[in-house]
Amino acid sequence: MDISDADLVVRSLSHARCFEDLVGRHGARIHAYLARRVPAAADDLLSEVWLAAFEGRHRYDPAQGGVIGWLFGIARHVMFAHLRRERRGHDLAGRLVEGAVDDWHAVDARLDASRTAADLRDALGQLPAEERDVLLLVVWDQLTPSEAAQTLAIAPGTARSRLHRARTRLRTASSSRGPAAVPSRTEPMTDEGAPL
Repeated sequence: MDISDADLVVRSLSHARCFEDLVGRHGARIHAYLARRVPAAADDLLSEVWLAAFEGRHRYDPAQGGVIGWLFGIARHVMFAHLRRERRGHDLAGRLVEGAVDDWHAVDARLDASRTAADLRDALGQLPAEERDVLLLVVWDQLTPSEAAQTLAIAPGTARSRLHRARTRLRTASSSRGPAAVPSRTEPMTDEGAPL
């Protein structure tokens, strides 16, 4: 019998070892999320994420959404706390853009279409931070729009609207510059992962 993520969280309250299954199921995705945004600190931050999740597991509320969105929300908070510490400690003014890290060299490294990477990077940089956040969570991290909404603590409808606007802006930008790849996991998806 396959135990759901939510059941594992509940079981971990009385049997802490059950939490290890969540780490096994989602550790790679959470690490990839961190590595794309703060590559040098991803390993250390992953440990902080799992510690915070374990210590806060009694606060997980399935009515607020699934476990993966909850975990990505924790990862996002841990990452921003790290960036605030780094910014204060090293006076890295401008490194943190509200809602995203401006480490476009990492973005370039992950794009196959090297010819369009600069144009796509510029187009992503022109997106409002709240639209870029949703887009990257859906495209890079393979979250559903509802999971992205939970991660960002916004309504699912708001996440879907921001995702639509981001994709529309990127298509408009790419059509004005010539053919370019517009990030898309596939075509628009429902929250259950089925094509619309």
